[in-house]
Amino acid sequence: MNYARILGTGGFLPARVVTNAELALKVDTSDEWIVSRTGIRERRVAGAHETTCDLAEQAARRALEAAECAATDIDLIIVATTTPDRIFPSTACLLQDRLGIHGPPAFDVQAVCTGFIYALGIAEKFIKTGSAKRALVVGAETMSRIVNWEDRSTCVLFGDGAGAVVLGASDQPGILSSHLHADGAYKDLLTVPCGVSEKPDQWRTATGQITMRGNEVFRMAVTTLDALVGETLTANGLKQEDVRWLVPHQANTRIIAATAKRLGLSMDQVIVTVDRHGNTSGASIPLAFDVAVRDGRIQRGDIVLMEGFGGGFTWGSVLLKY
Repeated sequence: MNYARILGTGGFLPARVVTNAELALKVDTSDEWIVSRTGIRERRVAGAHETTCDLAEQAARRALEAAECAATDIDLIIVATTTPDRIFPSTACLLQDRLGIHGPPAFDVQAVCTGFIYALGIAEKFIKTGSAKRALVVGAETMSRIVNWEDRSTCVLFGDGAGAVVLGASDQPGILSSHLHADGAYKDLLTVPCGVSEKPDQWRTATGQITMRGNEVFRMAVTTLDALVGETLTANGLKQEDVRWLVPHQANTRIIAATAKRLGLSMDQVIVTVDRHGNTSGASIPLAFDVAVRDGRIQRGDIVLMEGFGGGFTWGSVLLKY
């Protein structure tokens, strides 16, 4: 049987750092208010001419280098993004061109903050069935483009960045399982309430920016992720203590802490980057994973649980042996 193993990781952040103090000059907020409610101290924001594909390319090249894999060896590209460069072609196709890859499938996945989990689950199926041997999976976002910088409840949350992994076929276990879910009944709790087809005249106005009912989203996220942890462990016949690391979506330290408690993990076993990155949506999990691989915390053989929750609502997990 083919397994899909992570061969290399990469991450990239824009140079510009926006601190809480800077935001407090623009909206009625403070560093203390933001940190106490979210854990975020700063976030990165892409430059005026820096696109999602620019960030994705840098993360992808670093992942390819870490995997000791040539771009021409890649036979599948999936980019998870909510903020594509263009309506079409996909950011994955734009990235494919940047990397000089010709022919294999390339497409985007839109599941907001759960996007990378969805993309990783899809790529694993391609490899497991023999449809691909080397897959490049990227989460990349320029969330700053759809943030209302006058809305203090949301502008403090989001940042820009990209993370990537190279997956390869192996006879050794890698991804153990993926669990993907969605429920569109909650579509209005976290949304950009217009688009190309629905209310297109409002797309580039304040209506075309993120709106969120924060307290309801928080309650749903904690409840849903709690059940997801149980589902993932049961599917693999594992106990809480079998999980070495939790790599969660980086949205809010309170949500992260609640999930860690459900697993019986100390916060020392949780990869947290939200304080420095903010919520980078589909990029947050691969960015956090790359940080922990490169600083030596996550080692080969470790059991790692990735989990995310995003607008849609979407939610999902990947359990893997690194």
